[in-house]
Parts: sequence; structure tokens; C-alpha cells
Amino acid sequence: MTHHLRRLIVIGTLLGVGLALGWYWSQPKPIPVRVEVVERGPIESTVANTRAGSVEACQRARLSPSVGGLIAQLPIKQGDHVKAGQLLLSLWNKDFDAQLKLAEREAVATAARATEVCVIADVARSEADRLMQLRAQKLASDDDTERAVGDAKARAAACLAAKESRRVSLAKINVSKVNLERTRLVAPFDGVIAKINGELGEFVTPSPPGIPTPPAVDLIDNRCLYVSAPIDEVDAARVEIGQPVRISLDAFPDKTFAGKIRRIAPFVLALEKQARTVDVEAEFTRPEDYARLLGGYSADVDIILATRLDVLRIPTEALLEDSRVLVYAADEGRLYVRKVEVGLSNWKLTEVISGLKAGEQVVTSIDREGVEDGALVKLE
Repeated sequence: MTHHLRRLIVIGTLLGVGLALGWYWSQPKPIPVRVEVVERGPIESTVANTRAGSVEACQRARLSPSVGGLIAQLPIKQGDHVKAGQLLLSLWNKDFDAQLKLAEREAVATAARATEVCVIADVARSEADRLMQLRAQKLASDDDTERAVGDAKARAAACLAAKESRRVSLAKINVSKVNLERTRLVAPFDGVIAKINGELGEFVTPSPPGIPTPPAVDLIDNRCLYVSAPIDEVDAARVEIGQPVRISLDAFPDKTFAGKIRRIAPFVLALEKQARTVDVEAEFTRPEDYARLLGGYSADVDIILATRLDVLRIPTEALLEDSRVLVYAADEGRLYVRKVEVGLSNWKLTEVISGLKAGEQVVTSIDREGVEDGALVKLE
């Protein structure tokens, strides 16, 4: 073989390899995609809260004395279980206690004085009656009789005034007791001490109007709990009292709790101009579920609007605009867009009424570049 011929063969070979490589690199490369199989199963239409809700106690009281003063008694600590009427806190109140004792002494003295005056009034009344009888027999003068009758009336008025003074003294005792009671903080219901703001000897003050201050004692009744959570205003019209809910708690990530809607707020909260919400409350349908729960836990609620048990369904993330999906043709390795009719939907699944059949595969990674009708793809 001549040198010239070998040169031509080498050049031809290189040219062929170059053309083959150029053709290969010019061909569209398959795009990796994720797909899900269309299947049958149950589906729910749900509404979820827009921000984290919280577990609330049916009874919770943030308590403070109605007057300011130094804490003289604090027989409780955080976490204690207390009964209704139990003393929680007492301020220094020796001045009010002294006023009460003084009022009680005055009441005793006033009662004795009233007894004395009324006894004298009774004697004067008897004397007036005796003189009136003697005058009828012409044995007593008119002047003496009239003087005795007038004195009896005056004594009777004095008796009445003394009795009223006694009532006033008793009222003063009640006022002193009320003032003394204002220095004592007692539990309005059975509960758990969640927080104490103050120590023995510290000064506590009630909240001035418009200036919130921490409560001296935060009392929670954990025997009855519910969840309060905000939902978007656009979903509020579909929520009704009694609808079932699923409650999720961060403290129990592997468990959900059954509940139902017990209240829908009659107004919209506008905490942010673009985030208007309506607060809903969900109660636990099984009280034993919250035996270990605590007020203040963060919580989420899924409100179940409707349920269907055996329907064709796809992941909600597979839906394009105008209720379209990308169907994967396994024999061609290509995607084809298809219009579908949808029914119930939630953030995870969507019901397909028509346009697909069980076993077909739809693309869920629709946000990737190049994923469109007719695209050549390969499965991840």
C-alpha cells in the first residue's frame, strides 16, 4: 500500500469519526425527570392553617392582685397543682388587718350603745303609756303626759339611729374585709401553676390601663384543651362548625389527633395587609388523647371538607396550568401534554375525573428546564 493511499485512509477515518461525533453531540439529550404512577385510592379535600397554631387551655387565668404591694406570702411554685380557692399569693396587709380589727371593735361598741339607747327608749315608752292611762283617769296632768310622750318618741328615734349606726359599723367591717381580700390572690379554678412573676419581698403592681405588665401568676387548667389556628380568609367560607380535623403537634411528630371544629371567629384579622386570616378553634374528640399534652404546644390542623374513598388520583405537584399534565410515554421516552378534569384536591393529591387511566405515569418535576410537550426524557 502506498504512502499516499494510507494517508487518504487516515484522513477519511478521522473525517468519519468527526462527523459521527458531531451528529451525536447535535442530538437532543434526554432530560432526567421524576414520574408518579396514576393510581386509585382515597382522597380528601382539606384546608390547612396558614401559620402555626397553638394548644390552648379552655380555662386560663393570668392573675395579679388588684392593688400593689410587697409579696408577704408565696406558698406555691411553678408546676404545682392547685385547687379552686387555694391561696396563691398574699401581699403585706397588716394595715388592712388592723383596720378590720378596729372596725370589728367599733361594731361591738356600736351594738352595745344601740342596746343601751333602745332599752332607754323602751322605758320612756312605758312611762308615756302609764301617764296616758293616768290622764284618762284624771290622775296626771296634760303637760306631764305630753312631755312623756314626746320624750318616748325622741328615745325611739335615738334607738332607730343607734340601730342604723350598728348597720354602718357592720358595713365598715365588710369594706375592711374587701380591702384585705384585695391583697390575697386565690385560685379561681383547679389548675397548674404555669408561671410566677415575683419573689418574696418583691413589689408587684397591677397593670395600668393600656400598659400590659406580666401577671403575677399564670394558672392553666390542662383538663380541657383545644387548638387555635389561623386559616386564609379565602378558605373561611368553606369551613363549618363540626367538620372533622386532623391535629398535628411538633411535640409528637409521629402521631395525629382527631378533632372537630368548635368555633370560627366572626371577624378577619389583618395582621399583615397581604395576609388576612380567620381564627378557628378545634377541640379534641377523644379527651384521653391530650392526657400528656400541655398548653402552649405549637399545632397544625387539616380541616377535612370532603372525602372520597376510591378515585383516580395524581400528585398535586404534577398539575400544570389549565388542568394539564405531562404524561410519560415509556416506549418512546417522550413526554406528551394532556388535558384532564380534576375533582377534589389538597396540597398532596388531586382527584382525576377524566383524561387519565390507572397505570399511566405523570411527571412531577415539571419545574425543570426543558420539561415540556414532546421532550425526550429519561427517568431518575
